[in-house]
Amino acid sequence: MSTQKLPDDDPQPVPPERPAPEECCNSGCIPCVYDLYDEAMDRYRDALKAWRARHEPPEG
Repeated sequence: MSTQKLPDDDPQPVPPERPAPEECCNSGCIPCVYDLYDEAMDRYRDALKAWRARHEPPEG
């Protein structure tokens, strides 16, 4: 079984840190820290999908 060496200049994306409960003031701020986190997670998922596509082993 061979392992593929990944390039150092294309590290796997890291998910954003979830806000701690005390970071939300519960006053209905727009945007809320949880809204910003959700947006960051969307960007992370897109980046991870693209990263995985770049690092898939070649077929055949």
